[in-house]
Amino acid sequence: MDWHDDGIVLSARRHGETSAIVHVLTRDHGVHAGLVKGGFAKRHRSTIEPGNRVHTTWRARLAEHLGNFALECTHAHGAALMDNANRLAAMSAALAVAEAALPEREPHPATLEALEALLDALEHIDIAPDATAWGQLYVRWELGLLSELGFRLDLSHCASTGVTEDLLWVSPKSGRAVSASAGEPYAAQLLALPGFLRLGGGGQVSLRDIIQGLKLSGYFIERHLFAPHDRAMPQARARLVERLAKQGV
Repeated sequence: MDWHDDGIVLSARRHGETSAIVHVLTRDHGVHAGLVKGGFAKRHRSTIEPGNRVHTTWRARLAEHLGNFALECTHAHGAALMDNANRLAAMSAALAVAEAALPEREPHPATLEALEALLDALEHIDIAPDATAWGQLYVRWELGLLSELGFRLDLSHCASTGVTEDLLWVSPKSGRAVSASAGEPYAAQLLALPGFLRLGGGGQVSLRDIIQGLKLSGYFIERHLFAPHDRAMPQARARLVERLAKQGV
């Protein structure tokens, strides 16, 4: 049996001397693994770079087999980001989170489209060299991933009073926004809600806001997507947070 699909290379791991086991987030077949024979050979190495958009052909005798991939690179995001370490780190983090969080062989086309949009923005959008602009897009991508997998945060109004103004925090228990007045007695136990995620948004965004957003989305990703399976946040994602935290000192 075989199928054809489009997707993004999430990872490539060596198998034997030159072959690779490649995971691709595809539109109609979800996160799917396959063997690329000679993938790490010099001639083909660039095709399996994480972040590449690829046209994929998968073949196997039975559906449950690993199968073989034939990949055709249609765009290399990683190569385009090589000169910007922060954006390259953001791409690596998003790919790692997608691979770790999404169930294998379960289609999530909305997540693929959102990842494509994030990678396009990292590469093309005319924004400042720091993380204040693309960082917002990254945080929103992670929140979208949570929503796609059934864990949407409700940031539209206060969980306690119902008001939509002065939302400063998020409850780590319910994933709902909390207003300044309702949350003040419990501020130490609540997660900060950065301004760019509040209803209406607007205003200048700082690197501190981005780090708060990453802490917020990261908390719920760990709680809902990784902890139930006794898994940790991918190291690439942890490195992104550490990198930005150092720049924000």
